[in-house]
Amino acid sequence: MSEETNGKEWLAVRKEAALKIDPETAEVDWRYAQVLDPYGVDPDLPEKCQCIGREYFARSPGSDIWVHFHDLPEETRDALWERHESKLAFPAGLEQLLQQIRWEPDGR
Repeated sequence: MSEETNGKEWLAVRKEAALKIDPETAEVDWRYAQVLDPYGVDPDLPEKCQCIGREYFARSPGSDIWVHFHDLPEETRDALWERHESKLAFPAGLEQLLQQIRWEPDGR
């Protein structure tokens, strides 16, 4: 079996898992990743295509299969954004970073 076939099967598993994600119970998270390869599975991504951005993922409770938001049905993705916007939208995560460096808005 070729590497390309393995990659297609790997992505097919995620697309199948995407159909089973219930937006009412799903877990969501984000991380910085390649925009054109959010799963980080393309070892040959050309340098001109490399761009890091916030990428969003969901999974069913107890599952170890994280699915990129673009692989979710549109209705599921929209429901997840609505339900978890405060966790996902920028500056989500910034609060923890600011606490770690103890930055205060008034300059202290």
